[in-house]
Amino acid sequence: MIYGYIRVSTDKQTVENQRFEINNFCKKNQLSVDDWIEETISGTKNYTKRQLGLLLDKVAEDDLIICAELSRLGRNLFMIMEILSICMNKGCRIWTIKDNYRLGDDIQSKVLAFAFGLSAEIERNLISQRTREALARKKSEGVRLGRKLGSRNTQLNKKCTDNHLIILKMYSNGTSIPQIAKTIDVAKGTLYRYMAYTGLRSPNNNTVANRWSRGIY
Repeated sequence: MIYGYIRVSTDKQTVENQRFEINNFCKKNQLSVDDWIEETISGTKNYTKRQLGLLLDKVAEDDLIICAELSRLGRNLFMIMEILSICMNKGCRIWTIKDNYRLGDDIQSKVLAFAFGLSAEIERNLISQRTREALARKKSEGVRLGRKLGSRNTQLNKKCTDNHLIILKMYSNGTSIPQIAKTIDVAKGTLYRYMAYTGLRSPNNNTVANRWSRGIY
């Protein structure tokens, strides 16, 4: 399957320019797009919350995703690397037109896959380190990290902190929060508060996580 992926940031922009570029590229290379994915959403939005996430779930080995440029996939390097790593692991190819980037089964792609994996591991370690440092600082300040008898779990629930990397990995892969909570054996409300507190979910949106973190539930 060949997929054409188009993303624009606002409804004031048009998808036609990117569609023209992809069609023109396919014509020159004797390719034909089997399915189009078009969305109007900011590239800063995590790919799991976009149609791109659904596409990454269903792509298979030897499938090809064509887009105008790498920035259509995401607006920060770590997110793009994570997306490319998913495709690499699935054997799915990504080609971009303006960047002339090719992700496939070659030595360059294998080197990139190693770099992606190493970068992701470094990022996970840094997050874990920052979490431990934050916990140590709060403890030194006399903050009680456990929960009081009869009270709800705090944002720094021990099961959550012990399983921080598991939460991060599962959430990055698009696993639902209720399913993550079930996996690590905590109440989903506890996990919502923890993720809002640690920044894994943005507290700025009026989401369930935000309401939990403000103690409305």
